[in-house]
Amino acid sequence: MTTTTGTGTTGTDWQAWQESWDRQQEWYMPDREERFRIMLDMVEACVGTEPRVLDLACGTGSITARLLRRLPGATSTGIDLDPALLAIARGTFEGDDRVTFVEADLRDPDWPSRLPYDTYDAVLTATALHWLHSDPLAALYGRVAGLVRPGGVFMNADHMIDETTPRINAAEAAQRHARMDRALRNGALDWAEWWQLAAKDPVLAGPTARRFEIYGDHADGDMPSPQWHARVLLEHGFGEARPVWCSPSDTLLLALK
Repeated sequence: MTTTTGTGTTGTDWQAWQESWDRQQEWYMPDREERFRIMLDMVEACVGTEPRVLDLACGTGSITARLLRRLPGATSTGIDLDPALLAIARGTFEGDDRVTFVEADLRDPDWPSRLPYDTYDAVLTATALHWLHSDPLAALYGRVAGLVRPGGVFMNADHMIDETTPRINAAEAAQRHARMDRALRNGALDWAEWWQLAAKDPVLAGPTARRFEIYGDHADGDMPSPQWHARVLLEHGFGEARPVWCSPSDTLLLALK
């Protein structure tokens, strides 16, 4: 999404890309803002109003944007591998010295060494880690545990499927997909269509091509239950862990160090 100034110079409207990303994500998750609100409620409750935050698998910086609006004294490190989403994030927060971005692969055991800080008050992530299978996710949780200070928090808001309730799961999925189909007919963009737009943007075309070289088509990993997430986090040294918000398909799980 480009804009042209009176001098004929063409630039990128990063805020427009942020809003476009938000609308596309809300097509999948109409309660997306509610999970962010609860997440930041719990950040403030557990670690105060000026936290040092790691925005894990940050994408366009959705969590960071809401964090700084809610808690302007916070600082944030965003880490991701996606060059297109990082381009939007960097463009959005350019000149804000509260924000740093790091490009790294979370499957690489050495990624914590690339961060600007050794510890964080809070590590936050949303709708990002479901592309990992259970073993790499458990290993990632071990590394996250080493970054959260004593008394700090880790929160993950994501798809967490309880396999013991198959009929409930099927009913929820059918209702959700019917709603999504109605939204598409009314002009909503899905994942694939959003990326088609990004590939046509003069600034994002190159980073978008690179992200598909890295990831290929979007593919999900495992989606273990909230109980699995809580158990693994406790095994890696967190003192408490439980859901603090849930929808019929998603959970916000909080672990306290």
